[in-house]
Amino acid sequence: MTLDGATTEVIRSYLLSAAEEMRRTLIRTAFNPVIYEVLDFGISLYNRDLELIADAPGLALFLGANDYAIRKGVEYVGEENLFPGDIVLMNYPYWNSAHAMDVTLFAPVFAPDETRPFAYTCLRAHWMDLGAKDPGYVLDSTDMHQEGLIFPGTKIYKRGKLDKEIVELIRFNSRMPDLVIGDLEAQVASTRTGEKRLQEIYAKFGAARFEEATQRILKHGEMTTRRALESLPHGTYSAEDFVDDDGISDTPVPIKVTVTIDDEGMTCDFSASSPAVRGPINVPFGLTETICKFVLKSLTTPHSPSNAGNFRPLKVIAPPGNLFHAIYPSATFTLWTSHLALELVYKALAQAMPDRLVASSGGDVPGFMMVGTNPETGQLYAVSNNDPVGWGGGAAHDGTNATNHLSGSLVRNTPIEVMEMKTGMFIEALELRSDSGGAGMHRGGVALTRRIRFRSPGEFLSVTKKTKTRPWGLAGGHESEPNAMLLFPGTAKEKRVGTYRAAVEAGDVAVCLTGGGAGYGRPTDRAPADVLEDVIEGYVSLEAARDVYGVIIADGRVDESATKKLREGRP
Repeated sequence: MTLDGATTEVIRSYLLSAAEEMRRTLIRTAFNPVIYEVLDFGISLYNRDLELIADAPGLALFLGANDYAIRKGVEYVGEENLFPGDIVLMNYPYWNSAHAMDVTLFAPVFAPDETRPFAYTCLRAHWMDLGAKDPGYVLDSTDMHQEGLIFPGTKIYKRGKLDKEIVELIRFNSRMPDLVIGDLEAQVASTRTGEKRLQEIYAKFGAARFEEATQRILKHGEMTTRRALESLPHGTYSAEDFVDDDGISDTPVPIKVTVTIDDEGMTCDFSASSPAVRGPINVPFGLTETICKFVLKSLTTPHSPSNAGNFRPLKVIAPPGNLFHAIYPSATFTLWTSHLALELVYKALAQAMPDRLVASSGGDVPGFMMVGTNPETGQLYAVSNNDPVGWGGGAAHDGTNATNHLSGSLVRNTPIEVMEMKTGMFIEALELRSDSGGAGMHRGGVALTRRIRFRSPGEFLSVTKKTKTRPWGLAGGHESEPNAMLLFPGTAKEKRVGTYRAAVEAGDVAVCLTGGGAGYGRPTDRAPADVLEDVIEGYVSLEAARDVYGVIIADGRVDESATKKLREGRP
């Protein structure tokens, strides 16, 4: 059977719609703000050969990680041991491509009278507690067993029947069981929605049309990616950076990548990076693959939905035991290494295509969390937020101000109202951080300053791994201000930290300073009128306008004569 293009496109749209309906079901039924507000999840659909055929927007790094996870999960359980109604739970980090609190559910999808699944659903979302050694995030674990209860691929539904013993095991290993069980049930509801829609599509078009359509989708994905790769500069490019520390020692950890684009495709090699470290910044290999999938997709087919064909030209290398190929029992909880690695791959490729790529963003995801006890209910809470950073300037434009790190895709911040209602945090101020963006002909986007006052005691966690080095500029653009967390400012306890866990009392203050985007091009090539606008908007100070951009502003206007002299180096 040969399908026409229109029918293939209709089936593709049905598949995307099924994934989107799973997404909406999850958002509407989840208990945890990190799911229904922040969108910290990933939803994917696969054919019988475990090839991605559709997904729904969430955290982009989760979507690619699903590809690796479902292969490992089905391999572990065995396809022959999967039956209609089964749902499998998995969070073993080296297979699941994430830390232990990012929990995946996958399910085989069967047609009537068929004994082999014709498709699979896969859905992961962040749970708030699974019995790790610390509530909230674990910042200093040294092996997997300190990071929570582990499921290698465990059927939580068997032939449609819930295994209540597994649910009780989860309940008694969580400090926040109501939230966790609620989110589990939301994921189950989403999974069942996906199963039902896939079965309807399969029944509507028949097995032959469904199979041919999905194969055509994959072939088209590969063809468009390879065609786009042909237009990219071929060659080999390397870059390096540093993770602040591993959470145990203060020693910076080197990360390196070599990227090759040739007639075969794109290869990313992390072999020269640090070996695995003692602390929890090691990266499962499936997540390393995902970082590279993100870059490849953005450079080749950014405007079309993802499918497995898009990634056939990609090869990723990281030997087992490397920082980017964590193996048992390596700790993996603070996976912020992946954010730095994403920027690192772009940094390597920017050598070949500076006119196409932008300078570094703020370089990392500046996260924070408060853990405490609700005084009214006596129940533990843990609510997190990832703050925006500035994005880098490019050859044709300034960087965007105060936007979630590019690794987050469509992920959002936790609303102030949610944080203040559910925790002991009160947000006193949230404003743009002047002079945080790197100077340049096109300046980097500015970042944020958030001032938090605590109304009740608890623990406050700061999580960021790029505070000791500055984000990189392009074509003569300047580096930007890095991320930082200032604890107890103006007191004898004042401390500037990156990743840190601190006890707080009512009245204490923390100030989150997020990183700006780096600049593109020489600052003295920036149009004086644009510098004046930056000053008026508060993005750039008068002092920086004069000392960095060489622009003299007086009485609300550019002093063109003085500016010309300054830029020419004349007194």
